[in-house]
Amino acid sequence: MNLSHIIIDDANPLHRELPIYRSGEVNAVRLSDSGYQAYASLEVSAHDLAALFHYGVVESLNALRFVSESGKGLDSWDEAFLSSGQIPALLGIIGECLTGMEGKAPERVLLGWHDVPEETGLTPDGAPHGIAYWREIDPGKAAAFLGRLRDFAEDAARAGYDLEFIL
Repeated sequence: MNLSHIIIDDANPLHRELPIYRSGEVNAVRLSDSGYQAYASLEVSAHDLAALFHYGVVESLNALRFVSESGKGLDSWDEAFLSSGQIPALLGIIGECLTGMEGKAPERVLLGWHDVPEETGLTPDGAPHGIAYWREIDPGKAAAFLGRLRDFAEDAARAGYDLEFIL
């Protein structure tokens, strides 16, 4: 099978329209409120979202007790809530993840692929044609995001907020 490789470019509007292109956010909320209100938000860029999964941050954070609709804790394509009482443990995990990222080199990671993404699914010679979607991960950029997440979580804890992760 012929397989084309696309490296996701955040500046390319066509890439931002792809289903594989995903970003998220973290919100400061109060689970005890009678209605939903986000008191502050932190954007999770598509790069940083991919890095959270690639570097195992999401997997590490699942040691905490997240409440989610799917029941899978912190996961892709879901929202998950973390009570303010667990934020100190979250901060410790973020610190460990930052230490684990030290000295890492930039790398290219596979986000996903389609075996036959086009309407015909065939190249001019009749062979199947697929596309692999890749992202370049910059560990320095990912570490800077984790620093912002740490600061956001510290501020939320001081104000008595819980955290909502929309990934």
